[in-house]
This record gives sequence, structure tokens and C-alpha cells, in this order.
Amino acid sequence: MAFVQNVPFFSIMLAMFSGIISSVLPGKIARRLHGVVTTMIGLMSAWLLVYLWQSDIGSYVFMMGHFPAPWGNEIRAGVLEAGMALFFCVIMLLSVLGGRKKRFDEIEVSKHNIYYILTNLLLGALLALVYTNDMFTAYVFVEITTIAACGLIMIRQNGRTIEAAVRYMIMSLLGSGLLLMGICMLYDLTGHLLMSNMQESVTQIMEAGTYSIPMLITIGLMTVGIAIKSALFPFHAWLPDAYGYSTVSSAAILSSLVSKGYIFLLIKIFYRVIGFEYIAGSHILNILFLFGLGGMIFGSISAIWEKDIRRMISFSSVAQIGYIFMGFGLGTEAGMIASIFHILAHAATKSLLFVAGIGLTDVSAGSRSFFDLTGAGYRNKVAGVGFAVGSLSMVGIPIFSGFVSKLLFAEAAVVDPSWRMFPTLIVLAISTILNAIYFLKTVLRIYTPESAAVEEEKGFYRITWKEQKWYAFTIVMFIVVNLILGVTSQPILEIIKEGLHNFA
Repeated sequence: MAFVQNVPFFSIMLAMFSGIISSVLPGKIARRLHGVVTTMIGLMSAWLLVYLWQSDIGSYVFMMGHFPAPWGNEIRAGVLEAGMALFFCVIMLLSVLGGRKKRFDEIEVSKHNIYYILTNLLLGALLALVYTNDMFTAYVFVEITTIAACGLIMIRQNGRTIEAAVRYMIMSLLGSGLLLMGICMLYDLTGHLLMSNMQESVTQIMEAGTYSIPMLITIGLMTVGIAIKSALFPFHAWLPDAYGYSTVSSAAILSSLVSKGYIFLLIKIFYRVIGFEYIAGSHILNILFLFGLGGMIFGSISAIWEKDIRRMISFSSVAQIGYIFMGFGLGTEAGMIASIFHILAHAATKSLLFVAGIGLTDVSAGSRSFFDLTGAGYRNKVAGVGFAVGSLSMVGIPIFSGFVSKLLFAEAAVVDPSWRMFPTLIVLAISTILNAIYFLKTVLRIYTPESAAVEEEKGFYRITWKEQKWYAFTIVMFIVVNLILGVTSQPILEIIKEGLHNFA
């Protein structure tokens, strides 16, 4: 085994141990440790991605402690897992960096090291969800992700964030319970916990025609559990407050990474545990398809009615999660590729919007009201450009990542026509129009000049990029990531396609 194949294990352990070490460090040192560790893991993930892309091994299995199943645990890595790990590290690093200055206002100084404990543990848990080949291990890290995410919400310590954290915890535990029930039932049916062994047993069960109803119930429990944790409509009620009232870095991380880690686990269950052919024929995807379409419309309509910019961006996430599950519901490889690419596009764009949005509210006397943002794009030009780019991407303007996503969804609906084709195209068009209404309306508002007298009266002020160099760097890097996804999408799509083939 080549040394580079140890990267998944080292990445998970490095993130988890850095969280433990941060507990005895001052906040400033813990912040630096988080940045160094996240950068190291990102570089190692890039190394692994290049190695797997250039080699012919496809994917490989790493045995933990070198004990075979059923006693041992396994990690499985391929180009898709390595690419997703690299992307998670990039978004985590930029999200934390983008909210660096605001953390002094949002979090007590004595609790800064706790924040980095949570972010390190969260990164380690997300990497474990990406790499693990064991269902029980996946459940353990799902719970670690849940606890860390809840801590990131409530660390701000005000009434709204505590309420949001409680609602998040209740809904998330409900999803975790359903997921655990599904895993237990699947273990009872197959006698295995390793994903590859589970798939062999599931194939035998389906070919024999036995236990078809228990198997359907099992798949339904796991799917609904992860859908709740991912905020799929109509299980999204916790999301606007959780994203809208947490710290800016927490909102960017929660919207961009946490829900995507759960969704990536669901993809692995579909392909590596059950088998996508059986999933496509079980009619479960029909339900995901309808819920996805509902989320695309309901999330966008709710965002239009919002007057709070943070909650508007949060409701937009409901619509974007709907896009992902709608792609699953198409039941084709093209639909799945479109959904995975949208995971990347949404993560890069939504974190940009949250980070840019806080820059606009800061120069508007801290007001998040839509009407107080008049002229904010001139008062903070860096934030204005970042929000405009993020909005154009969400609407689906060419050269940005959102355009590629919507094009892929439309192609997936047309390439393999079925009864889902016309609903997909119609709702896709309606959702795009609704996206344009609330995002471009906000862009026009922040670039509508406000008189100097009104700005002075309301306590507004102006800030240049030189006064916020790290913030400006973060915005620029988010824009670069968005453009890379939008302009050089073909190599990324090839990685996704090869990764899905290795999943089976």
C-alpha cells in the first residue's frame, strides 16, 4: 500500500485530535491551529485526489487496525471522496476566515477556543462520513456532527440562538432516531455493518424475493431520517432560525457543509449499501422527487416574503436542498451527477452570500432589514461585489457555478425522458424566476444610492477593502471558487462520474 493511501485515516485523526488539543489552548492559538490543520488536511486530500486520478486503482479499502470484517472497521476512498474532502476543507477554511472579525462581537472571548473545538470536531466528523465504509461508524459520526453543529448555533448565547439550537436538536434527533432504526433493521436483515458486505446480502435478498417489505421500510426510515437532518421540505422548519441567528461563520458552515455531509452519506447508502437499481425501482425516489419540487417552490416563495437578509438567504437554502433531492428523484445517473455538482455549487455560493451579507449589515448600523440596506453596496464595496456574484450564481447566470447546476438538471430531465421531465423543467423555470425576484431585488437595493444625510442620521458608515484585508481576501477566494466551478466544470464532472462508478 502506498503511503498516500493513509491520507483518509490521518485526515480524520488529525481533525479530531486538534479539537481535543484546542480545549487547553487560548482562543488565538486555537484559531491558528484550526487554520493550519484544515490547510494540511486540504493539501493531503489534494495529494490523494491527484494520486487516485492518475492511477488505475479506482478506489481502495483501508482496514483500521488491519482486522478484517466483521471485527474490523474500514475506510474506503476514491476520487469522489478525495475531491469532496478537499472541497470541504476549502469551504471550512474560508467560512471560518470570513467571520473571523465578527466573532469578537458575537462570541465571548473566553469561549473562542470552544468554537474551534467544535469546528475541528465537525470537520473530522464530516471527513469520516465521506470516507467510512461502515454503517455504524457513519451513525456515530452523524451524531458527532449533530452535537458540534448544535454547539456552533448556540455558542452565540442569546435567546434566539438558544431557541434555534433547541429546535435544531429536536428535529435532528428525530432524524437520527429514524436513521438508527433503519440501520438496526438492515443489520438484522443482512447480518453485516460494512457497506460492501451489506450490499452483497441485499442483492441476495432481492434476488430471492424475500423480506421485500421490511427492506422497503428500512430504506424509507434511513432516507427520511437523513432528509429531516438535511432540511428537505417539509422538514425544514428549524433551518431559517438556525442559519439566520447563529454567527456568520456558523451559518456558512451549517448551510454549506453539514447538510451536504448528510446528503453525501445518503448517496453512499443508495449506491454502496442498497444498490441504485433497486432504489430507482422502489418508488422512494418518487417521494424525494415530489418533496424536492415542493422545496424549490416553497423555499423561494418564503424567501421573497422575507425582509431580513439573513433569513432570506436561509430560506433560499430550502430551495437549493430541494434541487439536490429533485435530482435524486430523477432516478438516473445524470440526475445524480447534477445533484452532486449542485452540492459543490451551493456550498461555494451560499457561504459566500452569508459572509458577504454580514459585511452589508455591518455598514448599515447592524440592521438586517431589507430597506436599511439601501446603498450598502457602496458603503462596503467588497461585500457588495461578493453578494452580487453569489446572487448571480443562485439565479443561474453563465460563467458562475449555479448556471452549470441548472443546465445539468435540465439536461438530466431531457436525456432520459419520463413523466418527471415536464414537472422538472416547469418547476426549474419557475424556481429560477423566483430566485431572480428575491436575489436581484436585493442586489438592486444595495446598489441604489442613499443620500449622505440619511446615512449620517441612521449611523451608517463606509469601509474600504484596506480596512478589512482578511475579509476582502475571503470574498475574493469565494468568488474564485465559484468561477472555477462555473468555467472549468468538465473535469469536475468527470471526477464525479468516475467516483459514482467506483461507488458500486
